[in-house]
Amino acid sequence: MRLAVIVIPTYNEAGNVERLIPLVFKHVKDLSNWEIHILIVDSESPDKTGEIVRKLLSKYPRLHLLSVDKDGLGKAYTDAFQFAIQKFSPYLLFEMDADLSHDPKELPHFFRSIEKGADFVIGARYMKGGSIPKEWAPHRKIFSVLGNLIVRFGFMKLEINDWTGGYRAIKTWIVKDALSHIKNYSGYIFQIALLDFAIKKGARMKQIPIQFADRKIGESKINAGQVIFDIFTYIFTHSSFIKFAIVGLLGFFVDFGISYLFIEKVKSAVWLGTLISTETAIISNFVLNNFWSFSYKKLENKVSVYLSSFIKFNLVSSGSILIQTVGIQLAANIFGRQLWYVYKILIIAFIVIPYSYILYNRFIWKEK
Repeated sequence: MRLAVIVIPTYNEAGNVERLIPLVFKHVKDLSNWEIHILIVDSESPDKTGEIVRKLLSKYPRLHLLSVDKDGLGKAYTDAFQFAIQKFSPYLLFEMDADLSHDPKELPHFFRSIEKGADFVIGARYMKGGSIPKEWAPHRKIFSVLGNLIVRFGFMKLEINDWTGGYRAIKTWIVKDALSHIKNYSGYIFQIALLDFAIKKGARMKQIPIQFADRKIGESKINAGQVIFDIFTYIFTHSSFIKFAIVGLLGFFVDFGISYLFIEKVKSAVWLGTLISTETAIISNFVLNNFWSFSYKKLENKVSVYLSSFIKFNLVSSGSILIQTVGIQLAANIFGRQLWYVYKILIIAFIVIPYSYILYNRFIWKEK
């Protein structure tokens, strides 16, 4: 029998927690292969949430309470995960909101996905069968949907539909490995950081649709402006796609600079200056991508691996050049050649960079 701990952070959830706990135990009671515990981690709620939970401890032997300082959602989860690992040595850890926005009847679906081989199961609102509340105000819907789109495109992981949701099942080995990383995030960015870490570690991901319900009691703790700022900051500092784009920009300057040096100063043949500058930029991009953009899955330190990968890198780069050449010529034929530089920028930004990133990940820096 495997042990699972459902971690539920609370702050001023006195009106919800007494209803939620019986519902959770009700919907997991038939999972005979699992020993399931609930860990409430309360952040000094002034509405006496903690006292309500204490009164329920004698009724539910597998209910536990951890009291922590009020220091953000991420810190509450990190403290609870560490406590659960030390006390129970669980096979599986859960994230779940206390405000009944996450329906406990979905819990068996998470367990079944784990039993079928998933390492990390996401309750996804933005996939077929999932939903967000219809009664949400337009600005909140925009904030929620836009926030997820920013992360999906920022990491170029479009297959993950819900990056910011908090209904998840996670194998403990992932959390153990991630603790030193996620402890740095105290707000809702914690959810993105943990998922990003799991993906980079090669965790097998599974998404199941959920209908996210709006809370009936209490108030939302989301600070929209702070969350958006934190999302952009995390993406910029951790996204291999953003790093890849920066490397590409540096490669452009290397290419242009060396071309100018050989063609204008050394007075070499144009083709020779172009050949040298292009290949120098390709070498620069290859090295920087290996040791920075894709450092978490950098190539094995063998000459044969580097050589074969560099050849593939050149082939993909040649494809990028072909796309630019054909694309710019077609655009010039259709719209006129006066704005060729605009066509070039648009083609690089929206076609060449995604194309290169996808192929590099598929054929050179493969997931480990």
